[in-house]
Formats: sequence, structure tokens, C-alpha cells
Amino acid sequence: MSATTSAELAAIEGQIERITFANPVNHYTVARLTTKESKRPITITGHLAGITAGEFLKITGIWERHPKYGQQFKVSTYEITLPSTVESIRQYLRTGVIKGIGPNLADRIVDHLGAATLELIETHPARLLEVTGVGKIKLDAIQQAWRMHHQLRGLMQFLQQMGINASHGAKLLAFYGDHALKTLKETPYQIALDMPELGFAVADKVAQASGAEADAPTRYQACLTHILRQAGNEGHTCLPQDIVLDRCETVYGLDRLVAAQTLGEQPEESHLVVETDFTEPYAKLVYSKTLHQAETGIAARLNAMLSIPAARPTLPPEQILEQVQRKLALNLSTDQLDVVQQILNHRVVIITGGPGTGKTTLIRAISTVFETLKQKIALAAPTGRAARRLGDVTGRQARTIHRLLGVNFLEEKPQALTFVHNEDNPLRAGVVIVDEVSMVDALLMERLLRAVSMTTPLILVGDAFQLPSVGPGNVLADLIRSDTIPVFHLIKIHRQAHKSPIVVNAHRIRLGENPVPAQWEDRADPNTEFFFLEAAAPEKAVSAISQLCARTIPARFGLNPIQHIQVLTPVHKGPAGTINLNQALQSALNPAAGTVSFDTGQFKTGDKIMHLKNNYQKDVFNGDIGTVSAIDTLRRQLTVDYEGRGIDYDFNELNQLSLAYAISIHKSQGSEYPAVVVPLLTQHYIMLQRNLLYTAVTRGKQLVVLVGAPKALKIAIRNDKPRRRLTRLAQRLQNF
Repeated sequence: MSATTSAELAAIEGQIERITFANPVNHYTVARLTTKESKRPITITGHLAGITAGEFLKITGIWERHPKYGQQFKVSTYEITLPSTVESIRQYLRTGVIKGIGPNLADRIVDHLGAATLELIETHPARLLEVTGVGKIKLDAIQQAWRMHHQLRGLMQFLQQMGINASHGAKLLAFYGDHALKTLKETPYQIALDMPELGFAVADKVAQASGAEADAPTRYQACLTHILRQAGNEGHTCLPQDIVLDRCETVYGLDRLVAAQTLGEQPEESHLVVETDFTEPYAKLVYSKTLHQAETGIAARLNAMLSIPAARPTLPPEQILEQVQRKLALNLSTDQLDVVQQILNHRVVIITGGPGTGKTTLIRAISTVFETLKQKIALAAPTGRAARRLGDVTGRQARTIHRLLGVNFLEEKPQALTFVHNEDNPLRAGVVIVDEVSMVDALLMERLLRAVSMTTPLILVGDAFQLPSVGPGNVLADLIRSDTIPVFHLIKIHRQAHKSPIVVNAHRIRLGENPVPAQWEDRADPNTEFFFLEAAAPEKAVSAISQLCARTIPARFGLNPIQHIQVLTPVHKGPAGTINLNQALQSALNPAAGTVSFDTGQFKTGDKIMHLKNNYQKDVFNGDIGTVSAIDTLRRQLTVDYEGRGIDYDFNELNQLSLAYAISIHKSQGSEYPAVVVPLLTQHYIMLQRNLLYTAVTRGKQLVVLVGAPKALKIAIRNDKPRRRLTRLAQRLQNF
């Protein structure tokens, strides 16, 4: 076999000797393969889902020379061939390829069933009951493991035939289960509707290769729906029709006229809504049906609530306020007293202001008012961390909005969810107070409003200058901009907050003024909280951040580097992005052994991690941070400790997690950390925005350190034009 690098396609057969590396999320694998032609095992690489040591492969690919690891065979296609002799079957099953069959049980099965073992497992699995140690429960487990193993194999082979990246296979199998391959073959465009992250391109490739008509209505509907789903991922609730048609034509190569005709002839079951733009009578807007329902639902519900006069308090205002001040053991300022008193006269109100302006004090005061009036209080926030913080500062129970509403699952659609509380079963509360409303997207706000009784006061609290929600919409800003809801703007920084360099500099940033940080070298003053450490080159910034987190800040301020220090960055990629920073900080902070690979690195026991998407079945939510407490390679399971609550993740669920030594500024919303370190580099130019920097700075409670280039800081301060989100909520409220 030639040892020279060749771009010519070659075919090889052999047996897997061992797996050197396997990413459980995208199935990128490095393995050693024994062949008849080679005296020594060869190294093969590629997306090889479902292979284990002992299996026989037929592969095609090319030889290439890796600069560090030498000659390797890069796999283009592969086929697993089952062993046929008694000893090769024994070796195959002893590897643990079928979950539930260990070495001893493998020997007993093969001794009893012989060369027909694999055929019988496939066609007559009940024969396994003849083997000592196999009962009904064990048989069911073996059958399920065998079925999943071979479904994945069949799915991967089909994807290969279609020319689609095999890394998508595990996601498809996790979503559709037994029906994955059938869905791909029979209704491929369903993928574009169900799994926006895979997108229209994958579905279209399968459909066109299977002979689907190029101008089929299902194709155009899937493409249009996918474009609107992408827009939602970018924060928009709608798009102008011309932009939608342009993307159909230029990005996906679909006929513009046919796409326009499809938009104009929406069937009842369509996922899209087309309507006239409020702001341009001759223009059309396109919505996904769910976001149209959310936006119209928010406007209709709020309009109905605002039309009902607020109930008059049963106690005189002076008596209520006197009790508030007595119970809180603090004196409210004149403007705070005025806000508390006025709130009682409104059905729905918004309280907005920056750090140190008294939002939390007002929440405590308002809660005390309603307690005095013998009313039940419901406190909520969008994330678990924000809810815990709200509960700590108010001394009352606070829950996430999802937990407040109560989550139901549909057994026939495990990905779908409904809420216990809605318009037919409203929340039983005398007042509903929601904090960090800037983080609430249109979909969740509509569900919340459905669950609030028409006669229950609703108080929305948030900082309108912070970043908008990760999900679609710009709800808090739109509600304020509509000028239809009473808004209390808190501007005055209260006396205690005036002493905080973090608060003062955050307000300077909000107003477009340069902050006044201390230089890191001049940190003798123990009251200093806000620093700038100059490191203009990305590599120097990364090195400085690692040094700060691992040694300098813990030594100077007595903070735990993993629990108390959070690195916040504007970007994911690049030297100072989350991916590279997490790897650097993991090396500096966690020397533990015992790892499992994921898309962009490895998890270790003791790692700080973040959960990335709401998982209602695990009761873990987007942005929750925990610590890896155990990695079990035999059970293919990783356990995360979330403040004393252990949650297990199968290895194929690791795409729900990421390292969290460094996280994006967007992901930090609603959270506070004792110390925050923020890289600011000119390479981040596209993301250097005033509200992004403001959000990062306001996350720090005791210490903020900006690391980077002074020029980058100036760019961020000057850039007060964040990317505009396309929504029409404000106009809908104005047009009622």
C-alpha cells in the first residue's frame, strides 16, 4: 500500500482494531483499521456513526498526510459488514456494541446460538430467552439497542448515498426515532419544518435526489417557511415580502414568480401569514403563523387588559405607604413613593431603568403593598438564574416564567409543549410581577399574557437599554415605544449606587460617554471595581484573561476562579471568542482527567458548563450553569450538578451543553457575577455596540475588567445603532 499522499479515490476493507477518538455529537471519528494488505493497522478518519471496535468496514476515501499524525485515510463513504464466523461474532458482541450485552453474556449467547447469533437477534430475538441471564427486561433492552444501532447504520448509509453530511444522522434519529429514515424518504420537506437547524438545503437535496418535482408546492412552502424560521432566529417576527422572494431566488435558486404565487395562495394548513404592512400600505409582510399569532395575541390581550379600570385599594394610600416603609425598614425616595402610589391606579405598567436606579427596591415595595392588601404575589423572571436572584433580593419565592405557567407535554409530540395556565385556567394571583422583561421574546410573552387574568394587575420590570431577547421580537422596547402602556422611567442613581464605579460607568456608557476605568496596574485602591487592561493583540488578550482568571483576580480579590469569575465575550469564533477562550481557560483552571469529546472540544469532570436550550423534561433551561460531576463512558452518560441537583445527559445529548468559563454577552442576560472579564478587540468590530458593552458591564457586581484595545472601547461607545429587529408589535398596539 502506498505511503504517499494521493487524491485518488481508493477502496479498503478491514476490521476496526480500536477507536482512538470519537465525537458523540457529530460522530467525527479517528480509528485504527486492520487490513489484509497492511502489516500494521492504518489510521482512518471521518464521520463514522455507529462503528465500534471489532466491526468490519468497507470504506472509500483518499490518503492524506496530517502534519502532526502522519498518513491517514480520510473516509468518504463506509459500509459496516456484520461478522459471520463464530469467533468474529463473539469478538464483535464482546466489544459492547449492543448496549446490554457485556463480555460474559456475549460468550453465553454465542455459545448457545453459534454462527446464527446475529441473524437470530435480528429476526427471532425471543431465542435469547434460552440463554442464562436473559429475562424479559434484558431482552427488551437488547432489542431496543440492536434496533437503534442498525437504524443509525441504515440512516447513515442513506445520507451518504444522498451526499449529505453524516453528522446530521444522530440529530435526525434523536428527533424522529424509528421514523427517521421513513421521514427522509417519504416526506423529506418535513425536516425543514421540524428541524430548522438542518434547514431547507438538506431536505431539498434528499427530495430532488428522490425525483421530487422542482416546482412542487411542498418545495416552495418548505423554502418559504425555512426563510421565516431563519428570520425568527435572527430576532425578527416578520420580513417584507420582497426580501423573502429575493432570498428564495438568490439563496436557494427557486423561481421568484412561483414563490410569489405560493405566498399569494396560502392554504389553510400553511405555516405562513401574509398581511399588509402597517407602515407602508402598499407593501406586504410575511410572518410564520406562530409568530403572527404571538404578536397579534400580545397586542389584543394587552389592549383588553388596559380597557379594564384598575380596582381601587381598600386602604388609604398614606396607610399603605406607611406600612411599606415600616416593613421594609427603609425610606423610599419621593420619586419611588410616587411610582408605588401611581402603580395602584393602573392595570398594566412598565418600570424601566438602569443599574442603581431602584428597580429592585420598587419590586420589594410593590410586593409589600399587595401583601398589605392581602393579595397573592406571583414573581417571575425569564431564566433560572434571574428568578433565583429575584427571590434572593425580595425574600419571596420567584420562579421562571415557564415554571410559573406550568409545562405540559404531548405524548404524541414530545417536542411540543403546552402550559397548565392559560386563558381558560389563569394564574391565581392578586398581582403578577415579571423582572428582566428585556429577555422575554414574543412567543413567551404571548403565553404569559394568556395566563394572566384580565383583572389581575401586571407589572413588567426591565432595562430597555439592554440587549433584546435571544428569541424573536423586541417586546419590552416595542411596548415602551407604542406609548400605550404607562411607563415609569427610573433615571436617578440612588446614593449608595453613586459610590459604585461599575454603576457610574454603566450609565456613562448608556449615555454615550467614555467610561473612566482605572488602569489594571493602578489597582492599589481597594474600592476600585472597574478596570481596563490594555492588550490590543488577540493572542495577548487571551493570555492576559487566562492569567487574570487563574491567578491575579483570585489572589487579589479572594474570588473562586470557576464559581465567581465569568468571562463575557461578544463573539463565538476567533482567538477571543467563546470557543477558543473556553479551551484556554479549561487548560488553566481544570487539570482533571476523564474526558468526553463534543463539537468543539472536550468536557472534563469539574468543568463549568452551560445548558443551551430549554429542556422541559429535564427541567433545565437555557442559560443554566452547572458543573460536570461525573462522566461514565460505559453508560455513555455525563452528569451535571446544577446547585445540588444532578442531571444526566446521554452522550448524544451533549449538543445541549457547552463549556461556560467564557460565554457570550447575550447568554449572560439576567445573570450577575461577582467578577466579569470582557475582551474588547477591534477584530470584534461588527459586534462592538453600546448596548452590548452596557449589558456586559452591568453583569458585574464587585469587579469589571475590560481587556483589549482602547480603540475597540471607543468604537463600542460610538456605535448606538444595533441591528434593527423587524417587528410590528408597537404599531399593532397603536392601531387598536
